[in-house]
Amino acid sequence: MTKNAQLATELATDEFSLIAGVQAPEGQGRVAVDAATREPIGRVPQHTVADLEAAIERATAAQPAWEALGHGERSRLLHAAADAIEANSEPLARLLSREQGKPLNGPNARFEVGACATWLRSAADTVLEAETVVDDASGHATLHYRAIGLVGAIGPWNWPLMITIWQIAPSLRMGNSVIVKPSGNTALSVLTMLSILNEVLPADVLIGICGERGVSSTLAAHPAVGKVMFTGSTPTGRKIVESSASNLARLTLELGGNDAGIVLPSADPAAIAEGLFWGAFINTGQTCAALKRLYVHDSLYDAVVDALADVTARMPMGNGLDEQNVLGPLQNKDQFDIVARLVEDARAGGARIVTGGAPASELGELFYPVTLVADVKDGAAIVDEEQFGPTLPIIRYSDLDEAVRNANRLDVGLGASVWGDRDEALAVAGRLQAGTVWINGHGGLHPQIPFGGVKSSGYGLEFGVEGLKHVSVPQVISG
Repeated sequence: MTKNAQLATELATDEFSLIAGVQAPEGQGRVAVDAATREPIGRVPQHTVADLEAAIERATAAQPAWEALGHGERSRLLHAAADAIEANSEPLARLLSREQGKPLNGPNARFEVGACATWLRSAADTVLEAETVVDDASGHATLHYRAIGLVGAIGPWNWPLMITIWQIAPSLRMGNSVIVKPSGNTALSVLTMLSILNEVLPADVLIGICGERGVSSTLAAHPAVGKVMFTGSTPTGRKIVESSASNLARLTLELGGNDAGIVLPSADPAAIAEGLFWGAFINTGQTCAALKRLYVHDSLYDAVVDALADVTARMPMGNGLDEQNVLGPLQNKDQFDIVARLVEDARAGGARIVTGGAPASELGELFYPVTLVADVKDGAAIVDEEQFGPTLPIIRYSDLDEAVRNANRLDVGLGASVWGDRDEALAVAGRLQAGTVWINGHGGLHPQIPFGGVKSSGYGLEFGVEGLKHVSVPQVISG
């Protein structure tokens, strides 16, 4: 028996019992495949627009009773939902590892499933009180936040479970019902998680639907949908905006990023190398707010490149079910081709390939090793385009003002980071055009710290009190 076959056998009955209730009948649906081995793992149902209409009708009918339960009871049920996730965490993580490709260990599949429970509990416990805005001789007015009604949640394939929870946990907490449209690339994992949540939630307040191309646009345009939350590419985000124009649905859009990091002369290359590595290559680089352009001062350039190469050499890549691996394959062929094209373009342009640089075909069809690209300049495709994979262009600078200008040059602004003396880094951070700027780190998120982008990286905020407000409608009571 091959090693891959042994790993698949280890899934045993738990994982397959989880997907039994959500996958399509034999001979129907679309086949979901293991990202590492390309072997079938299940059948994703293919819903139609008619199925979506029926789901909207059910979710709309269920919403008033859900809202009427009140914040306390909804919060209790969200904690119960988190308990259910934790009770099924290992088979769910293994299913996620196979379908998405991310390894079980490191900041990957087990980490993602654990984050689902954490964000559910955080949404349950976050307090959003009515705000007194006027209380004087002129009168009294309070600002309240009410349920919107029905939320459409359209998710991505890179962090399919965690980002779905980011969308549904605050929405449910505020009394909305939710219809989830997962990416077709990782739909089986998401539908399985929803089935676990629905073991404790009232019927029809949370419904998953996936299928034909028109489902997402119909969901965004539907007059019954009062809010659309979308995480994905900027071009698709623009289509969501267009689709939602007819019903004026509220929007939260977390779109593409091409995050810049700036290493100051005061930084210690050895001390920051591992933070830089995971800032860039968490989830094998398939993260919207990953570090994707690194500007390094000339005085530290060679030392930073060497330190990153040393860290890269210690990070094993392979099948995600192998406990030793912390890097996996690209999730799909389209993304693999983008990474390969950008690396070849950089090589042809004279860039220096420090590590990687060619497909790791000995590991499988979609494996591409961590590729550090040095001696590359702004304007190169690998700098200006979002790679969304295991490659990082490293750009040399000597003038800080020029580095800041180049970091702000592109029409995206999800995240950014500054590395070095904290006071110096804080002074630079305020000059960067990004929704979040991290100091001596990149990409770390907290369920109580608001998160969102600027420019073409989207708008709206998630997490914490602000996240609850963005899945609510404000109401002023005055008098």
